[in-house]
Amino acid sequence: MEVVKGPLPSCSKEDQQIYKEWFHLADSDGDGRITGNDATKFFAMSNLSRQELKQVWALADSKRQGFLGFTEFITAMQLVSLAQSGHEVNSEIMKNPLSTDDIKPPTMEGIDALLAMPLNAVTSIIDGLKKLYIEKLKPLEAAYRFNDFVSPALTNSDFDAKPMVMLLGQYSTGKTTFIKHLLRCNYPGAHIGPEPTTDRFIVVMSGTDERSIPGNTVAVQADMPFSGLTTFGGAFLSNANIVYAQLLDEITIVDTPGVLSGEKQRMQRSYDFTGVISWFAAKCDLILLLFDPHKLDISDEFKRVIASLRGNDDKIRVVLNKADQVDTQQLMRVYGALMWSLGKVLNTPEVVRVYIGSFNDKPIDEETVSPMFLDLFEKEQDDLLMDLVDIPKKACDRRINEFVKRARAAKINAYIISHLKKEMPALMGKSKAQQRLIDNLEDEFAKVQREFHLPAGDFPNVEHFKQVLNGYSIDKFEKLKPKMIQAVDDMLGYEIPELLKTFRNPYA
Repeated sequence: MEVVKGPLPSCSKEDQQIYKEWFHLADSDGDGRITGNDATKFFAMSNLSRQELKQVWALADSKRQGFLGFTEFITAMQLVSLAQSGHEVNSEIMKNPLSTDDIKPPTMEGIDALLAMPLNAVTSIIDGLKKLYIEKLKPLEAAYRFNDFVSPALTNSDFDAKPMVMLLGQYSTGKTTFIKHLLRCNYPGAHIGPEPTTDRFIVVMSGTDERSIPGNTVAVQADMPFSGLTTFGGAFLSNANIVYAQLLDEITIVDTPGVLSGEKQRMQRSYDFTGVISWFAAKCDLILLLFDPHKLDISDEFKRVIASLRGNDDKIRVVLNKADQVDTQQLMRVYGALMWSLGKVLNTPEVVRVYIGSFNDKPIDEETVSPMFLDLFEKEQDDLLMDLVDIPKKACDRRINEFVKRARAAKINAYIISHLKKEMPALMGKSKAQQRLIDNLEDEFAKVQREFHLPAGDFPNVEHFKQVLNGYSIDKFEKLKPKMIQAVDDMLGYEIPELLKTFRNPYA
C-alpha cells in the first residue's frame, strides 16, 4: 500500500477521467468554474449533511475565490469521499498522511443516470445539443484551447437564448430608426440624429418593464448569453447596454455604433470593434447591413467589419433605407452603385438580397414618389418583415447549423495545435522553432490541410491565430488524441442525425 505525505494525493488517470466528466456535468455555465449554485445542486448527490458540505467547500476553496476550478473540484470530491467513509472533515485532515487506497471517487446518488442518459431521453433538440456539447465537444475544445483561439465556451444560456438580429451600417443610415419602426415605439437609450448618435452596442430584449442595464452587469449574469463578451475588456463593456422593450417577444435586436468613415475612422476605438462584431455575428440569426442613397461608399472600417462576418454569409441581408429621398431615375442608379460596391467586399458568387424602402414612422410623400415605387416599397417592407417573422421558426435549425460549424472548427483547431506541437524540437532551440512556426503559419496551415484533407475555407484567420499564438508556449500544447477526434466524428455522423430523427414529425 502506497502512503503519501498529505491526505489528498494525486488521483489515478481513471479517477481523473471520472472527475472530469463530473466537473463538466456540474459546471452549468460551461466557464470552467463550479460556483456556489453549481455546488449546491451537485454536492447534494453525496447525501452529506449541510455542515459537512460547508466544511468541504471551505477546505477546497482555500484561496477564497468563491468558485472551484478543476483542481479544487478534485480536492472537494476527495474530501467528500473521506467524509462518506467516516473521516471527520476539518483542517486537521489536511495534515495527516493517507494512502491512495483510502480516497476513491465518492458515491454520488443518481450521477450514473445523468451521465448515461441516452439522447432519446432528452426532451428537446436543444437539450440534446447541450448534452452532446458537454460530453463530446467541450473536452476537445478544452484540450486544444479552442476557447482562446476561436470562440469562448458555450453556456446553457447560449443554447436557450432567443434568436438575434444585428444591424450594421455607417452612422445616420437609420439603424436606430429601423428598430423604432419595428417596435412602433421608443426604447431606452434610443437617440436619433444626423451625427453619430449610437456610440455603444445596445441589445434590445423582451422584458416586462422598460429599463437599461450596463454591459459590465450583464456580462456576469449567468442567465444571459453574453458572458463571452468579458474577453473584450472593460472598455467595451462600458460601451454596451442591455435594454428591455415590452413588444419584443420572439427575437433580440442588436443595435451597433455607426461605422466610421473619413477622418473619424482614424481615431482608434478603445476596444476591438471588429472582434465584437464577429462575436455577435456568430451568435446572430440575421445580419442586416443598412445603407442609404447618400452613403454608398464603403469605408476602410466598414470593409474590416464586413470581412469579420466571414463564415456567416448566409445570414447577411442588405437594406437600402431612405429610398424615398431620391427620384425614380436616381434610385435605379443608386441600386446599381450599391450592388457594384457590395460585389467588391462580399466575396460570394451569389447576389445578396437587397430590400429597398423607407423604414421609419413618417409616411412616404406620395407626391414625390411614383405609384409604382410606392407599391415596390410596400412589397419590399412586407418581404423583410416576413424574413424577420420566420427567424423564430428557423431558430432551432440555426442552432444545429452553428453547432455543427463549431464542431468542425474545433476539429481543425485540434489538428493545427497538435501539428504545431509535433513540429517542436524535443530539447534544444524551442524558442527559435516557435518563432519559425509563427512566421510561417500559413504554410503550416497548408500542411495540416493536406495531411487531413480539410477544406481550406474552414481554417481560421492566420493573422488572428498568430496574435493569440504569441502568448503561448507551443511546447506545452497537447499531442493529437485520436479518440477525442473520433468522439466528435461519431457525434456529427451518428448522434446528431439520431437526435434529429427522434424529434422529427411523427406523421412525416
